[in-house]
Amino acid sequence: METVIMTDPRTGEESEFYVLEQTCIGGVSYLLVTEDDEDEEESLAYILKEIQTEEDDVIYEIVEDEVELNAIFKVFAELLDDFEFE
Repeated sequence: METVIMTDPRTGEESEFYVLEQTCIGGVSYLLVTEDDEDEEESLAYILKEIQTEEDDVIYEIVEDEVELNAIFKVFAELLDDFEFE
């Protein structure tokens, strides 16, 4: 499973996320990620939005806007029929 490393710009702390799915909507790339590998029954998932590309690095931020989050969530739910979302 593909992973991405996110660095908190405030603390410099790195976190590893597992990429469950990715999609591009309106020219914007989104990732559905989780902190746990796919063997876990329950885990938190996050939707990340690509906001900038710098040389070899891609910068993502967690989608927090409720309207955008709900719209992108629906797309990922359709792409991942075998996952149960709550």
